[in-house]
Amino acid sequence: MRVVVLGATGGQGSAVVGSLLDAGQDVRGVVRNPGGTRAHALEKVGVEVVRGDLRDVSSLVAALDGVDAAFAVTTPFEEGPQAEVEQGLTIIAAARQVELPHLVLSSVASADRSTGVPHFDSKYRIEQALRQESDDWTIVAPTYFYDNMLGDAENLRAGRLVLPFPIDRPLQQVARQDLGAVVAAAVNSRAAHLRRRIEVASDAPSPTRMAAVLTRSLGLPVEAVQTPLDLRQRSSDDMVAMWAFLNEEGYAVDIAALHEAYPEISWTTFDDWAQQLG
Repeated sequence: MRVVVLGATGGQGSAVVGSLLDAGQDVRGVVRNPGGTRAHALEKVGVEVVRGDLRDVSSLVAALDGVDAAFAVTTPFEEGPQAEVEQGLTIIAAARQVELPHLVLSSVASADRSTGVPHFDSKYRIEQALRQESDDWTIVAPTYFYDNMLGDAENLRAGRLVLPFPIDRPLQQVARQDLGAVVAAAVNSRAAHLRRRIEVASDAPSPTRMAAVLTRSLGLPVEAVQTPLDLRQRSSDDMVAMWAFLNEEGYAVDIAALHEAYPEISWTTFDDWAQQLG
């Protein structure tokens, strides 16, 4: 099959590209800058790279025309949640125009639970629009990504894993490659995945466990530190709302059932993932 990956050089997109290539699919990667270093790296592994913009329906129509499936991920972190909704509507409109057989859309776990988290709500608005428009969809909804903690490299180098979260409470998280594997499974088995919403988590380590694992993998003592929830001096209202939700309710993925449903996936524990940091 020929499969399009929108945002193929991003974190989720690149993981999906890798899983699709491993599954023997023909991949077309849609990027904003085909001349960039990351785009050239995709070409070297056999990906057809084309230009596309999530704000431009015509560019997406050209990218999606004649393919069997597509993976799409939107983002609120550049221009805000409303801009994310508009990205999603653009993707849906392009898919409709080309009569795309299967759209796999990335959302976020718990987006359907009225959390009040701005980027959860924007993703769920896109989910709802997709449901109203077509039956040819699968939604994958990842939890917190392992990679997110690498955004605080300064504290990690100082031996501190800093999160606004209780240090002994499990936090459901996911490895990007595991999300990519679920997307590849959905593409490879379209009929079994149509009109399904799949929440994805790899493991649920507590910050204390994470710190112990990082101590071994980084070769330096790492301590888990819970910071106050109100981070408005250093973070966005969106992130404050997300951490408030995670503190009060949290994700609710049935990890055991998920992993049992996809036994072919080598699910990545936090310990497995952290080994690459050494």
